[in-house]
Amino acid sequence: MAKTVVTFGEIMLRLAPPGFERFLQSPQFLATFGGGEANVAVAVAGFGGTSRYVTVLPPGNPIVDAFIGEMRRFGVDASHIVRKKGRFGIYFVEPGANQRASKVVYDRDHSAIALAKPGDVDWGAALNGGSWFHITGITPALSQSAADLAVESVKAAKDAGLTVSIDLNYRKNLWKYGKAAKEVMPLLVEHCHYVIANEEDCQMTLGVEAAVDVHSGQLDRGAYQTLAEAVLAAYPGLKGIAITLRESHSASRNGWSACYHDRAQFLLSKHYDITHIVDRVGGGDCFAGGLIFGLLHLDSPQAALEFAVAASCLKHSIPGDFNRFTREEVEGLIKGGGSGRVQR
Repeated sequence: MAKTVVTFGEIMLRLAPPGFERFLQSPQFLATFGGGEANVAVAVAGFGGTSRYVTVLPPGNPIVDAFIGEMRRFGVDASHIVRKKGRFGIYFVEPGANQRASKVVYDRDHSAIALAKPGDVDWGAALNGGSWFHITGITPALSQSAADLAVESVKAAKDAGLTVSIDLNYRKNLWKYGKAAKEVMPLLVEHCHYVIANEEDCQMTLGVEAAVDVHSGQLDRGAYQTLAEAVLAAYPGLKGIAITLRESHSASRNGWSACYHDRAQFLLSKHYDITHIVDRVGGGDCFAGGLIFGLLHLDSPQAALEFAVAASCLKHSIPGDFNRFTREEVEGLIKGGGSGRVQR
């Protein structure tokens, strides 16, 4: 039986200047698609898994039709996308370089999913045949009705017997409708089995803190273990938590690793020094997709963690939101194939 991963969230049109130019340095944008939950579905499909993407998009819109075609090309089931009033969201991204940080500008107010409400998605049909459901903290940040729909989705998935995961994904520029993340996110997490986060996500969405220093260049095993255990203690229904560690030396160079705690053991991954970042947007989503794929298909939690970190490391070399690496390529990096030698 296929281990289908169902993801739910907003997709947007992604507009980026060519190369590493600033916004409108030249009068053009490169148009692709991007959104955390779609990125996860694409990653899972690329690794050889089965995935389905659920969202709410406007009817009679050729951009929507183009996006659905894009999902089909990646092998993602897009047959349960709901058509409701609203607009197709847009976001602009200016890739950073060296000491110049990347910049993201959202234009997603009144999008179809922000206007959507509980009852708009037939969860019985959308979840049918699924084994894993994934959502992020971005959807409940859009509006009160979207937050209510997000809570409905995790409840429905858990009740249907799916494994439920959430990437906390705190975005301070989105929480504008009157609720703080700490008021809403616990309502979702209490219905989840797995959490994916970084240290800021844990603090800003769940109020769980630990003394971690991402600028030290070293992973403090004790601090991250304490943070993971604090989240697991606060939410007894969780089976595990994965925390990514990004050491931001500059926009072009990051250290990248992660840890995972499944209550029985605390695991650390290999560390990667990414020295020439092409695009870091979507790297965390590729980690989430890799971890979900690994927990479903690989032999151990350690193998799943290493797969997720290696996959997301490779994603930093590709422009755009979507992963474009296969399982075999990720496993090649894990085995030591990171020299960059030409493959002939």
